[in-house]
Amino acid sequence: MSDLPFTLDQLRILKAIAAEGSFKRAADSLYVSQPAVSLQVQNLERQLDVPLFDRGGRRAQLTEAGHLLLSYGEKILTLCQETCRAIEDLQNLQGGTLIVGASQTTGTYLLPRMIGLFRQSYPDVAVQLHVHSTRRTAWSVANGQIDLAIVGGEVPPELQDSLQVKAYAEDELALILPVFHALAKQETIQKEDLYKLQFIALDSQSTIRKVIDQVLSRYDIDTRRLKLEMELNSIEAIKNAVQSGLGAAFVSISAIEKELQMEVLHRAPIEGVVVKRMLSLIYNPNRYRSKAAEAFSREILPKFSTQDLGDGPVEQPTAALESETVSSAASNPTGK
Repeated sequence: MSDLPFTLDQLRILKAIAAEGSFKRAADSLYVSQPAVSLQVQNLERQLDVPLFDRGGRRAQLTEAGHLLLSYGEKILTLCQETCRAIEDLQNLQGGTLIVGASQTTGTYLLPRMIGLFRQSYPDVAVQLHVHSTRRTAWSVANGQIDLAIVGGEVPPELQDSLQVKAYAEDELALILPVFHALAKQETIQKEDLYKLQFIALDSQSTIRKVIDQVLSRYDIDTRRLKLEMELNSIEAIKNAVQSGLGAAFVSISAIEKELQMEVLHRAPIEGVVVKRMLSLIYNPNRYRSKAAEAFSREILPKFSTQDLGDGPVEQPTAALESETVSSAASNPTGK
């Protein structure tokens, strides 16, 4: 082969087709014509002298050679983006990009506040927030697609050697009730009162349920006796259901600050019981660290942390962490 048999544009097109599943949708996502995409793929296959797509089915399927090229192509494109960001940094935060990741609850309720503070000091920095499961977020940090992330779940074991994982902040999961519930009149409730409640939870695919089960079990609460009234697929839906009187739920304190101030939900402390999890800060020490990321870490992260960020990596206590999915948790009282 003479020189490089592909261009960056061809790699971008290959990646778009693989993601979209068709030449037409890939062309639409790249704002080019379908014939232009087809021509680039034909040229690429001719230059490599191998077929990259199996054109027998309705969906564009990569061949073995196509998968191989896509794997390396994604790494090449990530390095190109990293290079551009490093050059942008020469402008001393008069531009550039900060890419922050988060798992679901953290990304919905905590990160927007942090980004808002950052933007007050650095309005010219473009900030992107990627909210996904802990696992997907961790892989994006490892691959250099995200600068840093705050997650509530356990980082995949295969990534723990390549990522820095630090305890960041404790997040309490509070029991919430309708304001007109009989137990809402009490200053605190007893553990036995939990068995009288109907719980609303996120679906059972999330391991946040395991976190709450384990914590409650340590307080000698039999989670098998807790009554599950319904499962919903979002924290907002759960809050609205509780507010409407449909049941009780455990949700993150960060998710109910506004509702507590407006007095549309009641937080019910349980005598002698506190349900907490640990949020973790993750980043890749072997990747380029932009000035925007350094400024965010230096000026914003400490404002919300309950831990010493100067400490080294910490061992992750599985029972205190959450592996979040878009729909989280529970066979009994969950929430995020």
